[in-house]
Amino acid sequence: MTKRKTNDKVEFAMKKKRPAKGEYGSRNRRKYIQIAEVAFGAVAILIQLGARALVEGEAYKNVLTVMAIVSVLPTANVASPLLAAIRYWTPGEEFYRRLQPFEEKCTVLYDLIITSKEQILPMDGILVHPSGVYFFCSNPKADEKKAENYLNEVFRAHRLDPNAKVITDEKAFFRRAESLKPASAYEDDGSVEYAAELLKNLSM
Repeated sequence: MTKRKTNDKVEFAMKKKRPAKGEYGSRNRRKYIQIAEVAFGAVAILIQLGARALVEGEAYKNVLTVMAIVSVLPTANVASPLLAAIRYWTPGEEFYRRLQPFEEKCTVLYDLIITSKEQILPMDGILVHPSGVYFFCSNPKADEKKAENYLNEVFRAHRLDPNAKVITDEKAFFRRAESLKPASAYEDDGSVEYAAELLKNLSM
């Protein structure tokens, strides 16, 4: 692919207003939606509690109290994952510009956040390749071995080869990307597409 065509693809992807899960920018988009949902829920609760102070009659007050309590649960369900991952935003455009050309070699996923019982794993880039699945985790404190064990357990449970490799060093991740042969050189058994969909479903 020519450099001009590559740059056109990068610009188009970065300008997408509604990136789907696994596409560059989807993490930020999801976070903005969650913030709006939490704000809307909080305002609704405050309005209901404020209205309770203005109405007369215990029956009306009780109804408004129940409505406010019921509104707390869905708001909390949105707020919990938002707070857990609030510090992990879409990486800068330079990261995308560097990773996007490898889409010619294999399936590339962006902006996923995968959680285990022990860790929150912001996977800025994932290379889903016939030889393995290579994750770049931008949390430098993540335990790579524990993350790999968790992901391989998930792969085994879904009848996929346990070949996850988690990398927290960006330079090492790109060295791995450069070393990969094109996926077209391997027999297509459908596992790459299946693994990519599984990871998107696993993400927050």
